[in-house]
Amino acid sequence: MRGYLFLALAVVCEVSATLSLRAATHGRRRWYAAVVTGYLAAFTCLSLTLSSGIGLGVAYGVWAAAGVALTAVLSRVLFGEVLNRTTVLGILLIVGGVLLVEAGSGS
Repeated sequence: MRGYLFLALAVVCEVSATLSLRAATHGRRRWYAAVVTGYLAAFTCLSLTLSSGIGLGVAYGVWAAAGVALTAVLSRVLFGEVLNRTTVLGILLIVGGVLLVEAGSGS
């Protein structure tokens, strides 16, 4: 259970860093501190996830899928980026693939 808490924190930190990167690249340089901090925290939490016994394939798959989904939705809300049917279908396919990896891992 502790491993999944670290994994959730890794996702939140990675999404925060990615959204901060978007803000930083559009002229708000102070956001680069949040980018570096967020990615360092994300990889630290991901390593703690792996240390807790969650397999790499599962951890990375969940981290990537949740990150893609949350980043797409939040970039729509925060930056007005496109989130159309094709994008939503892609997100659903990614999530479905991760669920299959999780089911196949036996954990």
